[in-house]
Amino acid sequence: MSDGMIASAVAAEAAFQIMSKAGIEIPDDYLGGIQAMANTEEGDLSAFVLRAMLENYEAAKQDRRAMCADTGVPRYYVKIGNEARMEGGFVELERCIRQATARATQEVPLRPNRVHPVSRQDNNNNVGINAPEIEYSFEPNADWIDVTTVHKGGLFGTDYRMLFPGDGIDGIKRFYLDTLVAFGKRGLACQPAIVGIGLGGSKDTCMVLGKQAACLRVVGDRNPDPELAALELELKELGNSIGMGAMGFVGSSMVVDCHIEVGYTHTGGMPMSVHCFCLSSRRATARLHPDGRVEYRTDPDWFTPYLRRESVEWSHLATEAAE
Repeated sequence: MSDGMIASAVAAEAAFQIMSKAGIEIPDDYLGGIQAMANTEEGDLSAFVLRAMLENYEAAKQDRRAMCADTGVPRYYVKIGNEARMEGGFVELERCIRQATARATQEVPLRPNRVHPVSRQDNNNNVGINAPEIEYSFEPNADWIDVTTVHKGGLFGTDYRMLFPGDGIDGIKRFYLDTLVAFGKRGLACQPAIVGIGLGGSKDTCMVLGKQAACLRVVGDRNPDPELAALELELKELGNSIGMGAMGFVGSSMVVDCHIEVGYTHTGGMPMSVHCFCLSSRRATARLHPDGRVEYRTDPDWFTPYLRRESVEWSHLATEAAE
């Protein structure tokens, strides 16, 4: 559109395109992480799985088919620039997202995994009550909208524990290792995975942070807090030292990377969640500009300095410096 407004038709098509890209194309950061593991893995079965994964990813890209038969449950993360304007408003944007989900289910195709929890009603399009999930954040000094889709496995791969301040860093490591061992033994996650850890916040915030840390940060990215960045690297190394590799077989390829996100919490507690992304780390982002341009990428860039702000006020200078 010519009036500085993002067109509904552009949003709908972009949402469909990222659904297709996420389902078929492995992000380069994750692919590089798997290739590095395949070069160092000494466990026979684990090494075999890693090689098979790489072959399957290449075949999916060439044939333009979903890389995994279970395409999970699509969800979206929408970052809205403070100056952005959407044709029809943001109710229309949600309609575009739901329309794109239904279209992609039929055309990519994606497995229709969404059903009513009691009646088991299946609309055959991955759309229903509170489905797909859409989470929002905002960004100052911007007139664009970022739409990110994640094809996330919908059953396992997450655990939560209420730790206490006295548990300290050792308690964090203990719960993290307990979780990875349990996931590997019981087949509750598809390794190797990007592992996200949420620390603090309320219980629901803690769970959200863990999932976002796993799904919305790229391999090699480090938290800007030096103490948390060092802990991320230590936990990655620990996760690969428990004797488990790809799909729980003997090996050293459990964790492609580990990301930590935090939220201020109650003085008496230290809630923690651990979340494993799928071995098919399916994500894609489209930035919608008011002049009709659409930019596609695989780094959601979700955790901006504004999202991690600590103070009451926000300085525009901080945003400009970060850019």
